[in-house]
Amino acid sequence: MTAETSQTLDRGLRVLKLLADTDHGLTVTELSNKLGVNRTVVYRLLATLEQHALVRRDLGGRARVGLGVLRLGRQVHPLVREAALPALRSLAEDIGATAHLTLVDGAEALAVAVVEPTWTDYHVAYRAGFRHPLDRGAAGRAILAARQQAVDDAGYTLTHGELEAGASGAAAPLIGVTGVEGSVGVVMLADAVPERVGQRVVDAAREVAEALR
Repeated sequence: MTAETSQTLDRGLRVLKLLADTDHGLTVTELSNKLGVNRTVVYRLLATLEQHALVRRDLGGRARVGLGVLRLGRQVHPLVREAALPALRSLAEDIGATAHLTLVDGAEALAVAVVEPTWTDYHVAYRAGFRHPLDRGAAGRAILAARQQAVDDAGYTLTHGELEAGASGAAAPLIGVTGVEGSVGVVMLADAVPERVGQRVVDAAREVAEALR
């Protein structure tokens, strides 16, 4: 801790992180041991977090993350989208294909930012808010590959016709961004993705990752 930081706020944030890392909740005693503070301090932290609906306690007294965090989470996508747009615009214009940023939302892939090229006669229509299973489409497959540390030397994933007939996709995962699991990719009307597109997608994913760090 430094003179510019708040010990109480630091402890409260640590409580939230500890609770977020467990599916079963934690007791006051368990939190006290993990934080290295007495139970009275933990009670006060939990009471304050409960007032803001960030923590809830069940009938057995175990503390869990509260629904209030969902309200905070809704503001994450706009911030991520804003940070990613410059790289997506450059990618779309360079390749002449629809570029997108996709994040994990439960068991699905969710497109949170989409940029279409301005100079092409036609391109694939792809809208922010589009969802699909993680195991279908380049965007989701790239995320799964990163989870399994199975991203090949090229660093990107290619697919054809998995989400839309006649469309091919290329995507690369976001690497090294704490708390964000996603990918950057393009989708185009083509039987195959041109060779140079894969590396360009990897470069765009790296740009987005740097913008989010």
